[in-house]
Amino acid sequence: MPVLIDTVAWVRIEHGRILCARPRGKDVFYIPGGKREDGESDLQTLVREIEEELGVLLDPATAEHVGTYEAAVPGSTPGTVVRMACYTAAYRGEPAPSGEIEETAWFSYAHRDLVPPVDQLLFDDLRADGALA
Repeated sequence: MPVLIDTVAWVRIEHGRILCARPRGKDVFYIPGGKREDGESDLQTLVREIEEELGVLLDPATAEHVGTYEAAVPGSTPGTVVRMACYTAAYRGEPAPSGEIEETAWFSYAHRDLVPPVDQLLFDDLRADGALA
């Protein structure tokens, strides 16, 4: 039976690089964000997850939808797909690893192979738009 993992992610680009985060105990970097809780909107999920992971407060009034991507999840049950709704948004604070995040890094397109397939689709679009070095 197919499984859909519904996520929301924050796209933060500076100087042609995108902010990525590596959860504790994992060796893969992701676009910061996470899974929706019951009844949450995209923006509610985004604000909650980014505050938990990076300790910054997003301004939902400034959020802009970048795109929504879907891809298979490597190493999971066949048919498992992750959907990632991506948004930019202004923020207050300084992004730093907190909670379940062990490390953050700024990735260019050259780092594309270090992120999961769904994130790679975002990297491709950002590169095509000239946003990612």
